[in-house]
Amino acid sequence: MLEPAQIALLAGAGLLAGAVNAVAGGGSLISFPALLAVGYPALTANVTNAVALTPGYFGGTLGYRRELEGQRRRILALGAISAAGAVLGAFLLVVSSAEFFERVVPFLIFLACGLLAAQTRLARLVQDRREDREGGSPAGRDPHTLPLFAAQFLAAIYGAYFGAGVGIMMLAILGIFLVDNLQRLNALKGLLSLLINGIAAVYFILFADVRWVAVAIMAVTSLLGGQLGVVLARRLNDRALRWLVIAFGVAVGLRLLLAG
Repeated sequence: MLEPAQIALLAGAGLLAGAVNAVAGGGSLISFPALLAVGYPALTANVTNAVALTPGYFGGTLGYRRELEGQRRRILALGAISAAGAVLGAFLLVVSSAEFFERVVPFLIFLACGLLAAQTRLARLVQDRREDREGGSPAGRDPHTLPLFAAQFLAAIYGAYFGAGVGIMMLAILGIFLVDNLQRLNALKGLLSLLINGIAAVYFILFADVRWVAVAIMAVTSLLGGQLGVVLARRLNDRALRWLVIAFGVAVGLRLLLAG
């Protein structure tokens, strides 16, 4: 049975994670450690986190409905690739032993922290790449190349297996390969994140140990956080928030690594 302080911790973590995921990505670096802090094993915390944050992705997608208009071809193509990768990633997690996941999770956290630290540099790379390519593709057409599909497939596997930082990863992939403004690409990223996380959540509900009390708490607050993400982001210093989350994630990763 969760104590009131633990319930408050999970509720707050769900709210913040939903908001961060809606804006940029990396929300699992807030919610996953919170689940560890209340005493769940790493593997159980990860599958519970995936199920709990799915409403947050839905909330973010609702806020980006207008930017998704006219992207049907992209959604169908990248959605199919993402779905296949998500199934594989979820399967790999379920068949992984708890011991293996506990050994690898600190390094996954460090990877997510690295992606978050490189976010501005990745955004600059995306912008430079877009400026170089603008005018080179016919209107309404995308260069759906094998590298784009391969990169998105790998991102979807990672997203279903662990997930932290996958939004940042996908926004960089989409920005490098597709010519469009960042708001529309961010909307596409959010929808693909919802698809990947939703498929993983269904798989985990069927085949893994999900803690439903935690899900009930965090699902509600992550949905609210997803809808309010843009509003919250405008009131926060992006740089300070980014480095606070990174420092927190590195501390959690080091603690897990040393404890193992």
